[in-house]
Amino acid sequence: MTQDRKYGGGERQPLRPEPSWDDVLGRNAIERLKRDRPPVDVLDDLPELARSHYLDIPEEELVRLKWYGLYHDKPKVGSFMLRIKVPAGVLSPRAVRAIGEVSVRYGEGSAELSTRQNVQLHFVRLPEVPAILEHLTAAGLTTAGACGDAVRNITGCPLEGVLAGEAFDVSPVVEEAADAFYGHPLYMDLPRKQKITVSACPAQCDMPEINCIALLGVVRDGVPGFAVRVGGGLSTVPRLSRDLGVWVPAGAAVDVLRALLDTWREDRRYRISRVKARMKFWVDDRGVEGIRALVEERLGTRLQDGAAPEPAGFADHIGVHEQKDGRFHVGVPVPLGLTSGEQLVAIASLAEGSGGDVRLTKQQNLILANVPSPKVDGVVAALADLGLPVDANRLRATAIACTGEPHCNYSVTETKGRLKGLLAHLEERWGTSIDGFQVNLDGCPHACALHWVGDIGLMGTTSREPVEGTKQAFDLFLRGGVGPLQAIGRPLVRRVATARLDATVDRLIEAWFAGRSDGESFRDFCIRTPDEELQAVAAGRASGGEAA
Repeated sequence: MTQDRKYGGGERQPLRPEPSWDDVLGRNAIERLKRDRPPVDVLDDLPELARSHYLDIPEEELVRLKWYGLYHDKPKVGSFMLRIKVPAGVLSPRAVRAIGEVSVRYGEGSAELSTRQNVQLHFVRLPEVPAILEHLTAAGLTTAGACGDAVRNITGCPLEGVLAGEAFDVSPVVEEAADAFYGHPLYMDLPRKQKITVSACPAQCDMPEINCIALLGVVRDGVPGFAVRVGGGLSTVPRLSRDLGVWVPAGAAVDVLRALLDTWREDRRYRISRVKARMKFWVDDRGVEGIRALVEERLGTRLQDGAAPEPAGFADHIGVHEQKDGRFHVGVPVPLGLTSGEQLVAIASLAEGSGGDVRLTKQQNLILANVPSPKVDGVVAALADLGLPVDANRLRATAIACTGEPHCNYSVTETKGRLKGLLAHLEERWGTSIDGFQVNLDGCPHACALHWVGDIGLMGTTSREPVEGTKQAFDLFLRGGVGPLQAIGRPLVRRVATARLDATVDRLIEAWFAGRSDGESFRDFCIRTPDEELQAVAAGRASGGEAA
């Protein structure tokens, strides 16, 4: 694949012939597994699986469990991660309490917030899963489709319905979409995972540019509706989503989502190879004009023309802010996205006491919403007592890391712990002068922490020789961004040993401060600075080249 093609440019390739189902089943083991026994049915066998030793469970059944949010943790000794879906990140106090209770009782007291507004628990054992799911279901929560070839958690602005300045309240559309797709057999049998976001946040904090399908709230002539973007995604072949060029009334939004999903899932071209199965490749092959024509044909009507709006600045919703109804929301950084079951139970009590609820952000942070003015100071103080101060360094709000070691089987480096060390260094070295700087750290190419679109993206790799006793290293991605600065970064600095990472990042920030124009962002500074110069700065030498 050429670089232009990889990053979303270049000429469109000829549409390849559609394979037969025999071809698909002959080449794709996961499609065979789904055909032999649909993963949506694996819950029927859960009591029997729970009674079995994990070594006696066929690998195919362990794969099917992913469709209900269960991944084998590293090392594979019978401990699982359980992912809980939270549409648009909105949680009632009862739901927060239920997650906290499950964490304390079954997950060694740990919990993790993800970049798709999920909550992930580790250390879960299969015999405990039936009781866990029963407890979560009673609180209105689900894990159906949290992993696997399904509609994953539908994300959005966490402040839907309360955000001052939102175009309109999109929560009914989020709920309708979740009801339509979560756990539905058709949408648990997609070519690959499907990531959808729905928001009317002016800042587009939900990052529509990196989703398979994004609905962006736009009011036209007093009627609420959505512009549509399609084909975004990261992993090893990054794409920014493209404007479909339509406007859809809110009442028809789920019909358009369904038409997109159905047209894509029925095309066997995207089932023959797992590598080329994501919706972004369908958009590559057809172009937005072709996708629009297919959707209109399926709907039996022409969609209204409309352009997707540009984001109005950047918002992480941290701090104390007034809502459109006069109440307040209080956003706090959750360092590394790590919390505990005890914290969650206490936060549930705090939300109940203030008459509010809890919202999760895509930056792995937490918001208490709907707080009456007289209770704001008490909520802020209580959160600080829980180790979640509102006034923490903003780096703690904007830096994110994937699950990584010790849990993820794909990660080749430490992630959460390494980012913790880097942030401590940056806070000490730079203080508040780099508020809002985005460091996105991944342990592998899958990009769960979005390394392609950080100010500095870090992707785990290995160095050629050990440095201070380890080969753990990172590739540095520069020129990426989200929101008004949305762009796919480039891997410009390679194999920086983890022991040398802090100094390397320092040198890049120093060069930015020394050479930037008035108000110039780090991304824009990197764009106008030649590759060789950035590489030389990172390596601390006078000429370009690859970092050791």
